[in-house]
Amino acid sequence: MITAKAPGKLYIAGEYAVVETGFPAIIVALNQFVTVTIEESHEYGSIVSKQYQENSLYWQRQGDEMVFDNRDNPFHYILSAIRLTEQYAHQAGKTLRVYHLRVNSDLDSADGKKYGLGSSAAVTVATVKSLCAFYELSLSNDQLYKLAAIAHLDVQGNGSLGDIAASVFGGWVAYRSFDKQWLADIRPTVSLTELLEMPWPSLSIELLTPPAELSLLIGWTGSPASTSHLVDKIALAKTERQADYQNFLAASKACLEAMVEGFRRNDLAQIQAELRHNRAILQDLAHFSHVAIETPILQKMGALAEAIGGAAKTSGAGGGDCGIVIINRAIETEALFEQWRANQIERLNLAVHLVD
Repeated sequence: MITAKAPGKLYIAGEYAVVETGFPAIIVALNQFVTVTIEESHEYGSIVSKQYQENSLYWQRQGDEMVFDNRDNPFHYILSAIRLTEQYAHQAGKTLRVYHLRVNSDLDSADGKKYGLGSSAAVTVATVKSLCAFYELSLSNDQLYKLAAIAHLDVQGNGSLGDIAASVFGGWVAYRSFDKQWLADIRPTVSLTELLEMPWPSLSIELLTPPAELSLLIGWTGSPASTSHLVDKIALAKTERQADYQNFLAASKACLEAMVEGFRRNDLAQIQAELRHNRAILQDLAHFSHVAIETPILQKMGALAEAIGGAAKTSGAGGGDCGIVIINRAIETEALFEQWRANQIERLNLAVHLVD
């Protein structure tokens, strides 16, 4: 039996701008995982999720094709990851086999709360990793990122793919998105094997080391947000308010470059200052796009943290989900967590996950 896991993530800074080619963001991998197991079968295969047991899939082989008994399913990212990884395996001369694939996730709570930790990216990465082990394919982290990014992009159609980078590399990641139009243009002209070995224009993934005194606090507001809906509204503002949008991109890039430099210099004060700066930049974006990135409860969460010396902002698309705080770990925070609880903000007691 083969087992692979991939962590969830949270955005620290650079949201919205990161969907544009070459614009930076900082993302962190967390110690909550999607786990995929694969066990060879000799008659029929299955795809089973602990979270979606009533929608399990059963399939057989017809040559190299997977033929499903039922198509109405929530497993689009898994199926895309299987298709791409098996295409790579076939090009590597592997014989495609039949297997049972099982998925379990602790990125959402046991009672179904969705925390916005990037489950679609994590399940894509974990599926690719498990199949690479199953077919004895040796991929570097760069190649694993590229294969999972293509699989995820084939389903979602947009996005930065930064959550894929966090799930593959772990830790604190400084990320710049590749040129997706270049990828669309070149895919029909080269093999998948060649594509994974090529440099991708503008793609940059740098692992960061946080200052020893840095502590990351995460609060969940209890109101899940629709990232795709919010991103669509920003895309409309990009068209209608082009000058404002370009100013936003320039400000976000300068801010993130300064924040990355803060990590390189081991300077917590600089990291906190730029986190606050990024929050203000996103507030400007919210103003001219008429998108509610900071909900009132996220504003309250941030204000409580700032009052004791933390630097706070929304994480990800906003509109709900999680807020983050970067604070000196020497500062006592138990009273802050009590204030959060009094305001219906759930502290997520998670840690940064480093890939072995």
